[in-house]
Amino acid sequence: MLRPALCPTFEIKKEIVKQYHQLLQHILDHGTFKGDRTGTGTQSVFGYQMRFNLQEGFPLVTTKKVHLKSIIHELLWFLQGDTNIRYLVKNGVNIWNEWPFQNFLNETGLADAVPKYSESWKQKLQDFKTSIIEYEDFAEKWGELGPVYGKQWRNFEGVDQISGLIEDIKNKPNSRRLLVSAWNPKEVPVMAKSGLPPCHTLFQFYVADGKLSCQLYQRSADVFLGVPFNIASYALLTMLVAQVCGLEYGDFVHTFGDAHLYSNHLEQAKEQLSRELRPLPQMKINPAVNDIFRFKYDDFELVNYNPHPAIKAPVAV
Repeated sequence: MLRPALCPTFEIKKEIVKQYHQLLQHILDHGTFKGDRTGTGTQSVFGYQMRFNLQEGFPLVTTKKVHLKSIIHELLWFLQGDTNIRYLVKNGVNIWNEWPFQNFLNETGLADAVPKYSESWKQKLQDFKTSIIEYEDFAEKWGELGPVYGKQWRNFEGVDQISGLIEDIKNKPNSRRLLVSAWNPKEVPVMAKSGLPPCHTLFQFYVADGKLSCQLYQRSADVFLGVPFNIASYALLTMLVAQVCGLEYGDFVHTFGDAHLYSNHLEQAKEQLSRELRPLPQMKINPAVNDIFRFKYDDFELVNYNPHPAIKAPVAV
């Protein structure tokens, strides 16, 4: 039976995710227009921080529906050290598809013949996903993202950072070296071939008063599409690490470098800001799992999530 991943005195609060709305408004009010590698353009600010008390609820945005299935599967994918989209596509998670698909179009000479987001592009993408699922050789060649997050978390120049992290939290909780880095300068050029050098680059854990907190430094943040996923993903990671280390939940602290809204997300951000905040959901986690690498999708249950409808926006690739 899954248990609530919260303390008994939990009181539902919605103000905790108001911070995300404040970030959206801050960028709209104070952002500077900047060009970017995608050619889309962004409204951007540099340096920002949010803090979420994980005992006050699971910080999943309620003013638009967020696809939790994708968040959970992606986190499990990272923890397994996987870097191929096949596992994700097989499980109906499509958040990483466009980068390898665009690479496939470029490398096969189809990019100019298939205008992005046209009906023919959408059909090609569907065919690409089907081939990833059905043909292992195809997936191995075209579904590989390079040495991105999972590789760096589990095999950074031969170091399994996650295993080391768990051991250190258990045995040296006062350490100031409870760090995991996805930014490997040696392999960044290789990652860049898929267009995906790590955006969430480094995270640090902190133990105090029997509680585990985590701070993420994110060098680049797509605030409308990506950041709600990032908040939920690292909040969940903190909860998993706390459980396997026998600790209570502390804070998730989210620190940004370049935080931006793409120019084709501005109206969507304004629509989201017009919506009323709703109470936070609660996350239930199977209490029987005590190994960070043995969690499965069925070990999680989100309850009392009542969001506004999703808001569509294009991914900048």
